[in-house]
Amino acid sequence: MGACEPPNFSWVSEGRLAALGMPREPGHYRFLLAQGVRHLVSLTERPPPHHGCCPALQLHRFRVPDFTPPAPQQIRSFLQLVEEANARGEAVAVHCMLGHGRTGTMLACYLARAQGLSGGDAIRAVRRLRPGSIETREQEQAVIHFCQQAGAGEDSKEL
Repeated sequence: MGACEPPNFSWVSEGRLAALGMPREPGHYRFLLAQGVRHLVSLTERPPPHHGCCPALQLHRFRVPDFTPPAPQQIRSFLQLVEEANARGEAVAVHCMLGHGRTGTMLACYLARAQGLSGGDAIRAVRRLRPGSIETREQEQAVIHFCQQAGAGEDSKEL
């Protein structure tokens, strides 16, 4: 059985952090492993199908209801996981159902921290990298709030 690219896969930080839609078949997990991904963060309420087929790919569950933002503690836990995995030379991939709303919210927080961006700039950067990202005003506000709490500042420009 071969590897095949999962839906909506792309690197946000090459070799460090990738994003995708829900992996649905064993080949998707094999593809992630072949890319150097060792940690899969699932933001869906139910686990992804076939997730046990590749034991070398560790599944981390952060249950976030569709069209809502991750909670502040979930964002902090996600960023810590990425930081610790990257320090060991391991890549992380994150997904929700389609890889847009919940995933985009986490990605914007990652970019804000990694690149020192304001919330608005991080949202715009994610939307350039992954069109359709961050689907609701509540998700936008979660990114802005994260940045304000982290001291990254926020301009009040319209998104």
